[in-house]
Amino acid sequence: MSSSKPPLAKRIPTKRTHHGDTVIDEYAWLGNKEDPDTIAYLEAENAYLKEQTEHLAGLREQIFQEIKNRTLETDLSVPSRKRGWWYFSRTEEGKQYAISCRVRADGDTPPDISPDTRLPDEQVLLDGNELAGDSPFFSVGTSSVSPDGTMLAYSTDYKGDERFTLRFKNLETGETLPDVIENVFYGGAWSADGSAFFYTRVDDAWRPYRLYRHTLGSDEDVLVYEEGDERFWIGIGLTRSERYLVLGIGSKITSEVRLLEADDPAGEFRVVRPRKTGVEYGVEHAGDHFYILHNENAENFELATAPLDDPGEWTPVIPHRDDTRLLEIDAFQDHAVVHFRRSGLTGIRVLPKGAEPYEIEFPEPLYDVAPAGNPEFATKRLRLGYTSMVTPPSVYDYDLATRELILLKRRPVLGGYDPGDYEQVREWATAEDGTKVPISIVRRGDTATPAPTVLYGYGSYETSIDPSFSVARLSLLDRGFVFAVAHVRGGGEMGRRWYEDGKLLHKRNTFTDFVAAARHMKAAGWSSRIVARGGSAGGLLMGAVANMAPEEFAGVVAEVPFVDALNTILDPSLPLTVIEWEEWGNPLHDPDVYAYMKSYSPYENVDGRVYPPILAITSLNDTRVLYHEPAKWIAKLRATARGGPFLLKTEMGAGHGGRSGRYDAWREEAFALAWIIDRGTA
Repeated sequence: MSSSKPPLAKRIPTKRTHHGDTVIDEYAWLGNKEDPDTIAYLEAENAYLKEQTEHLAGLREQIFQEIKNRTLETDLSVPSRKRGWWYFSRTEEGKQYAISCRVRADGDTPPDISPDTRLPDEQVLLDGNELAGDSPFFSVGTSSVSPDGTMLAYSTDYKGDERFTLRFKNLETGETLPDVIENVFYGGAWSADGSAFFYTRVDDAWRPYRLYRHTLGSDEDVLVYEEGDERFWIGIGLTRSERYLVLGIGSKITSEVRLLEADDPAGEFRVVRPRKTGVEYGVEHAGDHFYILHNENAENFELATAPLDDPGEWTPVIPHRDDTRLLEIDAFQDHAVVHFRRSGLTGIRVLPKGAEPYEIEFPEPLYDVAPAGNPEFATKRLRLGYTSMVTPPSVYDYDLATRELILLKRRPVLGGYDPGDYEQVREWATAEDGTKVPISIVRRGDTATPAPTVLYGYGSYETSIDPSFSVARLSLLDRGFVFAVAHVRGGGEMGRRWYEDGKLLHKRNTFTDFVAAARHMKAAGWSSRIVARGGSAGGLLMGAVANMAPEEFAGVVAEVPFVDALNTILDPSLPLTVIEWEEWGNPLHDPDVYAYMKSYSPYENVDGRVYPPILAITSLNDTRVLYHEPAKWIAKLRATARGGPFLLKTEMGAGHGGRSGRYDAWREEAFALAWIIDRGTA
């Protein structure tokens, strides 16, 4: 293929027949990564992309330098205390990865640590830069210190396929043990005495389904639990009190929890409550009782307590409210903290033992707050993470005795950033069915409107895109752009009903909400040209709105996009498909679901209309949204549609999250932003 003109993928008709409907898929062959023609096509697309974006090289470099110059490259996180240690991480100028460290604890106040100087007794747990070496990709899947602080379990991935190798390090001697375990999943948990480590493995569909116990020094690990239902994932953790190991088993709509005393690693896990379809619950240990957060007859969840000897007996503490979605419960020795969502914003409710509950107030009109870094069970302080669209990520300690918020750190933004130069507001679009859809908006205060706009969306899995700060986004705002997030149905911003109204046979609401938001931005005078952006399931949103209302957008950026949704959900052999049936429906066995998905799946609905320019970004080793989905989509757009250009960027050595090093990630973001600026100001 010549890079002087757009690559045209060869057409090999492949027949698909379901429920009496026959479809010819001419690009199904791109799903074979081992076919040399597939790699050749992806490389030809990369060459064409390079040629088509060569004129943006200077702008890309300028944006990269802006991100770099606004970032304090040598920096450190706020230390979090656990038992006798303060744990924190460092980043150093010129290095791609963080360095995990700790120092001995003396009191409740975090130590005064310098970004430039290491303390005499500072201990390095993991140096990501040393571990990465010359590898183009590197990721840590778990980093877990044993309860007594003497051992570290950590896992690494050098491909981006999220299959990790687990190792163990003696933190007293610095020695790495000979124990090496291949092909493990994220996470893991120690027994109370640090003699055993529990971890999970995935099946061929990339589903964590087996729990193993590894005893240090042993050559043979014990299979503790295997989940046979293909809809369910498993995960293992240790309660904050370190008394119980928690085996969480969950599908998209149902959960089951099993507990084991952490000082009895060879014992049997006991079921809290057997799974019941549609009932989700989680368990927190609070000393003399458990907290249970559940949705049985409580759509937005309620909080209950349960005795230690009968954890399945639930007594309500915070009953269900239609206007408040309870998100999580964190239990401590003398208090508990509820993280909730109300009116499209997050909040914190404190439940002190022996006193009245209360909520913490925050001053900004838009913000996001959550408990963060609270590993210590016995503590008088609550660590919170806070951000808004104008306030950089901030770490607070909340003093439970004085009810005072103590700012420990706000991420520095170099170059004279002043939050007072920017404004954030909330607008409400009206959807086709009359539903009010929230939009979070930020711009420089001196930006004249209507202005070029980036409209971001996601809208699946009850995932909320809450108001947050971005250093890279400043390169847009300072060039006169407006940035907005459409909080469409399918997300969780307005509670569980908001999610339910954007999934299964209500999925089209996600797309029509986004189009309504785009039209509102123009009608309200905010926006001139709109570039839409979304990734993963948000990439499905991008593909759908490009089909439904291409005239509304000056460009579309779809990152690792789930654009061949119907074909993927029809194939139970692919990673994640079976568990996804509770999110999208089962088109393999239900003709109504098949017809509905076919009506919106982006790849199925590409036709000869005029489309805006589209940039699709993917990774060859992505295990969540396989590379061939955007590859097929772009191939079909180029062969069928008018408009464009249609560009495909494939990272040939990364996974779902793209390239792993921070400088590489900045360059990737600069690439996307340069393309957006070009489209928004064309």
